[in-house]
Formats: sequence, structure tokens, C-alpha cells
Amino acid sequence: MTDPKHSNPIEIAEPSSLNEQAAAALVIAGALVAVADRRVSPVERDEVIRFIRDRKLAPHLDDERLFAMFDALAERLEEPDFANVVIDTLRPVSDMPLSSHLMELSERVAAADEDVHPHEVQAIKLLRLLTLVLPRAKPVVATAAGAARQAALKE
Repeated sequence: MTDPKHSNPIEIAEPSSLNEQAAAALVIAGALVAVADRRVSPVERDEVIRFIRDRKLAPHLDDERLFAMFDALAERLEEPDFANVVIDTLRPVSDMPLSSHLMELSERVAAADEDVHPHEVQAIKLLRLLTLVLPRAKPVVATAAGAARQAALKE
């Protein structure tokens, strides 16, 4: 269970904004790989921002906001509950088609400092696993039993 004071690792300007949550998911992927070898290189942080900018994945956020988001998340990932931080950041966008971007970004960050550390490889594997197993929203399908139950509740 996550610690309530750390359950939201970054402050989302508009909590309902999927765009901002998607940007946070991309940043957390890069930050996870960057901190995996216990040293965050400025070139790794720059690669995260460049990747997001080159693909126009968060045009509504300026570079300062993205840098601040990266720094805050990288700092949180050094805490013992880092897995909860990653999961809590990825879960809101698990229905969005971001997994290929998350994986490409994580691989680019690992290679950015020209030294792919074994822990960075493990971080990439963890991200790949998380993108496969995070719960997806289930479509609501009307069934005869559900309709009968709804009608009974109305009576």
C-alpha cells in the first residue's frame, strides 16, 4: 500500500488531464532508467525531454515543467517505495497506446550516456512487464441480466 503523503509523486496541474498524466508516464519511464545505475546524468534527463519534444507528445507542457517533473520523479524513485511510484504514475494511462513510446524512451535513456548498465536493462524489463500487466479499463457491455438487475433496482 502506498504512503498517503507520497501517493501522488508529482503535482498534476489538472488531475483529470490525461495529457499531463501521459507526460508523467513518459517522464517516469525515463527517470526509472536514469536512476537505475544510481547516477542521473544530465544527458539522460535531456534525452527524456528531447524524446517528448521530438514526438510532440506533450506540447502543452513547457520544458521547465518537464524538467521539474523529471527531477521530482527521479528523486521519488530513490525511495524504498519506488515501485509504487512507477505503478501509480503508469496506471491512469494504462489504456492509452503509450507502451511503444515508453519502451523506446527507456532504451534511448539507457544509451544516452553511452554506458548501458545492467540495472538499466533490468529497469527496462520492469517497464516492459508493467506495460503488459497493468489493469486495463474494461468496456461496459449491457447484458440481459444487467438490464434486469438495473430495472429491479429502479422499482
